[in-house]
Amino acid sequence: MLTRTQQSGFTMIEVLVTIAILVVGLLGLAAMQTLSTLAELESYQRSQALVLLRDMSDRMTANKAQIVNYVTVGDLGLTTQNCAPLLAAPDYQLDKCEWNNQLNGAAEVSGGGKNVCAMIGARGCIVRLDPTTFLVTIAWQGLSRAGVPKEACGAMAYGDDENRRTVSTLVRIALLNAL
Repeated sequence: MLTRTQQSGFTMIEVLVTIAILVVGLLGLAAMQTLSTLAELESYQRSQALVLLRDMSDRMTANKAQIVNYVTVGDLGLTTQNCAPLLAAPDYQLDKCEWNNQLNGAAEVSGGGKNVCAMIGARGCIVRLDPTTFLVTIAWQGLSRAGVPKEACGAMAYGDDENRRTVSTLVRIALLNAL
């Protein structure tokens, strides 16, 4: 007569398989956490760019008489400038200087004296498209590769153009003719 014994507990192979499945799950969770952190930073940079973009378009709209002087020859935001001497200058010079400093992150400085709070390598450009339309663009360095933006602002400034991010808006002024 045969006697049967009941098996109890886990075998060593079952324990190893369980640990392997747990490790794969934890690695997936860590990868998801890393990607969500990168996405959060990208989102933060985009929201900062939109705030600065709206700031400059509002400045231009408020100063329509001098709007053609807002056009930039090169990218703004490369270095911090002292805007104090421009307090008596025309409004557009002070606006461009302050916007340049905001792009450069001069509004907040770390303990080591380094500008923080702005996007990574932020640059701003203002281009005149026609007599009544201006294109305001902010470019910055993204953290991952994406498509190449069609705006020229900041082109080839971040190594690969697929790392460049841009946001733009049109500023239009009305030309009123006396009848």
